[in-house]
Amino acid sequence: MKGNQDFTQGKILSPLLRFAIPVLFALFLQSLYGAVDLLVVGKFADAADVSAVSTGSQIMMTLTGLVSSFAMGTTVFLGQRIGEKKPREAGRIVGSGLLFFLAAGIVLTVLIPAGARPLALIMHAPKEALSLTTTYIRICGAGFVVIIAYNLIGSIFRGLGDSRTPLFTVAVACACNIAGDLLLVAVFHLGTAGAAIATVFAQMVSVVISFLLIRCRELPFQMDKSMIRWDSGIIRKIFRLGAPIALQDLLVGISFLVILAIVNSLGLTESAGVGVAEKVCAFIMLVPSAFMQAMSAFVAQNRGAGKPERAVKALKYSIGVSLVFAVTMFYLSFFHGDLLSRIFARDTDIITASAQYLKAYAIDCLLTCFLFCFIGFFNGMELTTFVMAQGIIGAFCVRVPVSFLMSRIRPVSLFRVGLATPCSTVVQILLCFGCMMYIKRKRIDGNGVV
Repeated sequence: MKGNQDFTQGKILSPLLRFAIPVLFALFLQSLYGAVDLLVVGKFADAADVSAVSTGSQIMMTLTGLVSSFAMGTTVFLGQRIGEKKPREAGRIVGSGLLFFLAAGIVLTVLIPAGARPLALIMHAPKEALSLTTTYIRICGAGFVVIIAYNLIGSIFRGLGDSRTPLFTVAVACACNIAGDLLLVAVFHLGTAGAAIATVFAQMVSVVISFLLIRCRELPFQMDKSMIRWDSGIIRKIFRLGAPIALQDLLVGISFLVILAIVNSLGLTESAGVGVAEKVCAFIMLVPSAFMQAMSAFVAQNRGAGKPERAVKALKYSIGVSLVFAVTMFYLSFFHGDLLSRIFARDTDIITASAQYLKAYAIDCLLTCFLFCFIGFFNGMELTTFVMAQGIIGAFCVRVPVSFLMSRIRPVSLFRVGLATPCSTVVQILLCFGCMMYIKRKRIDGNGVV
């Protein structure tokens, strides 16, 4: 299939960049996809709608991240088999993965709408925005099987070394979401509900187009109807690879939800301000996020081919390129956070609150270029249990306690509350360096770290 890349031979930096750049643009569009909801609601609705969309979307992002992390197990497993030149086994992985994620999607599509109000209450959604937050979660939850399909298809393509097709499908979803938001929120004034409907519909369109593309292309693995079956061995492998990543992302997501709940308890302005800052953050973290995904696919293929030394070199290149962009993002976020926040809000108080919180994220920009690349490397090397452990330690031993303590210092400063995130990242980076030192003391062979 055109766009697939073999990362196991030749140069390292240029193919890594060719893969990472479409991932970067896809993540940009994905961030724009989520940001448009808040942007349109911020311009055509009130603070209660902004708070509802920011809180509701954060919950949905956490749940979506859980699914995406499980799908990473498919990316790594599939990438290994492609690297080993075993096309039939790759087809069986895709077939079993489809059934596994379909089952998960059906279960979550039932559970999320039923638990929408309790989730909003747990998040301490401001009373002015409680019913709107519930509505947003309920509508997005009802379409969760579509959201799962959307993320699974992207993970399969990335496992094949194809980052261009996910870019195209995300672009389609983004365009549909923008059109839907403008129609439902700006024209029909449906507010929070309109934003949620536009989100689900856009991903549905993207999934349909993705399936059409798959049917029209020659795949680099064998695939027939007999392979779409519940293979317990394959599903256990996907689960073993994806579960630690998923648990880590879930708990890290919960830690951010805890911080958001702490902020929500401070008031509607603080809640809306942090919601705006989180959307800005999605953009300033794009480069390290892109390299994290690119590293997972690159390392998985080279591990499968018995060439871990190429993976280590790719890690160094990724950190170097990410750091260059991190310096620029730090400057913009720390010194011009108000200008970035004004893109998503018109209320002066919300903009001021968001800019305060962004100063802390600006510091984190300089750190995540190391952390995210390390995580992509360890995922590709199947060290997902370590990835889970470092994420949990950072989230619950540092991020949550620090944010809680800072929220108790009067007067409350969103900058101090936000400092919990870079504090956590520093601890996680130290753990990653420790793991790399451990790896160097071990013998690295064609099967990975032993």
